[in-house]
Amino acid sequence: MRAIRQHEFGGPEVLRLEEVPDPTPGLGQVRIRVEAAGIHRLDTSIRAGDLPPTMPRPELPMTPGREVAGVVDELGGGVDEAWLGAKVVAHLGPGSSGGYAELAIADETQLYLRPDGLESAEAVAAIGTGRTSAAVLDDAQLTPDDVVVVTSAAGGMGAILLQGIRNAGARAVGLAGSDAKLEVARGFGAQTVIDYRTDGWLERLRAEEPRITVLLDGLGGDVPRQVYAHLEDDGRMVRYSGDQDGYEGGAKIIDILGPRVLGRIKEFERAALEAAADGTRRPYVGSRFPLAEASVAHAALEGRETTGKVVLVTRSS
Repeated sequence: MRAIRQHEFGGPEVLRLEEVPDPTPGLGQVRIRVEAAGIHRLDTSIRAGDLPPTMPRPELPMTPGREVAGVVDELGGGVDEAWLGAKVVAHLGPGSSGGYAELAIADETQLYLRPDGLESAEAVAAIGTGRTSAAVLDDAQLTPDDVVVVTSAAGGMGAILLQGIRNAGARAVGLAGSDAKLEVARGFGAQTVIDYRTDGWLERLRAEEPRITVLLDGLGGDVPRQVYAHLEDDGRMVRYSGDQDGYEGGAKIIDILGPRVLGRIKEFERAALEAAADGTRRPYVGSRFPLAEASVAHAALEGRETTGKVVLVTRSS
């Protein structure tokens, strides 16, 4: 099979397409003929070896990728035969899990049937980005009285979060980095959109939305810090960026990464797939790349040149 392999830590160029032996599923595992593999921002940190102390570097060489959708084409021992030939989606686990490939191995316990009407790329977005979005919305506890700012509003999570805000009857404010991205945010329900890369963006935000009660942030850095400083004292910030320094103010901060979410991860995966299937929170796959162009996809994601969920597609999809 063809797979993306990484033999050293570094920039996007370390991701190379190679021919490798087909994997064989073990006890309690299946093999998936991959149609789509999700790319997450964490994947770029794993590739670079730039990880927090709590997350060890993976052993090299490796095949990255933690989210896949496709068809089960081989079963390991002890697996229910009903899975053979099933259209599935799975989150393969942390670290380097082999998703950037034409064939991938998954534990039976990680499998979900792909909902009818949901294509492979959308299912991949739901199982990864969607589950985190479900956790954010669960903790945000939005009401119709809220005014909610979403950073990276044209990204995969941003599009889902904007739909969740709309469903709650709250007012949505989208921050993004170009005119094209602002249009994407508008399309998913943002009533106010601000380009945070322009001079005076914060003043425009305060003039158009003098009352801000909630901040949903996966961007990190100066932009969310400046917005946080203007949250109402009884407001809250739900943070999923991992950036924890430099926040000063009276609003509550909720971090969703780590044990808080992991203990309910299956619940959030099911909720995300159900919401994707019924259209309540439909994933937006705005950036698709062939498997062979994984390095190009990583570079585009890091350069903030993408919109929506970034997905690799195989030649068989």
